[in-house]
Amino acid sequence: MDLREQLVNYYRLLRHHGCNDSHSGNLSVRDGERIFVTPTGACADTLTPEELVVCTLDAPGAGASLDTPLHLAVYRQNPAARAVIHSHGPHAIAITLNGRDFRPPDFEGQLYFPTVPVVTIPFDRYVADSPALVAALLARHPVAVVRGHGVYAWGSDLNQAYKWSCSLELSAKTALLAHLAGTWLPE
Repeated sequence: MDLREQLVNYYRLLRHHGCNDSHSGNLSVRDGERIFVTPTGACADTLTPEELVVCTLDAPGAGASLDTPLHLAVYRQNPAARAVIHSHGPHAIAITLNGRDFRPPDFEGQLYFPTVPVVTIPFDRYVADSPALVAALLARHPVAVVRGHGVYAWGSDLNQAYKWSCSLELSAKTALLAHLAGTWLPE
C-alpha cells in the first residue's frame, strides 16, 4: 500500500473508531519533499488517494485542510516527523476541557506520554496561532491537545502517529471511567 492509500486508510480508521466524525480531523504524511494532506471538507467515508492535496514544506497546496500550516510547521520543527494526525477523540477532549495538562493514570499512557500538554487557543486566534503553538509542543511531545478542539500527534510514520492518537484516547477513556468509579481523581 503506498503512502496515499495508507493515509486514506488511517483517516477511515479514525472515523470508524469514533475519533472523528464523517468530515472532521485531518492527516498528512511526508514523502521526501512532498507532503500529502487531506483536503478541506474531506469525508472519511468517501475520500480517495487521488483527492489528497500535494504540498511542500513552504507552500500548502490549493484546497488543503485548514490545518495544513500547522502540519507544515510540525515538519519544519521536528525533522523526525513523517506523519501528523489531528483527531477529535471525545474522551481526550473531555478530560482536558479544564485546560490542564493531562497525566494518564494507566500503564501504557504513563509509558508513552507521562504528560500530555494542553494549550488553549481562542477560537478567533486559532488559524493564526495554532501552527506555532502546536508545533512547539510536538517538538517535545508525541501528542498535544488543543483544549476543546482535539488531539495532534506526530510519528515516524502514519502507524506511529495513529498509535499515539489512539493510545491517548484510550488513556483518557480509562481516566474518565476510573473517575466515575471513584478510583482516580484528576490532578
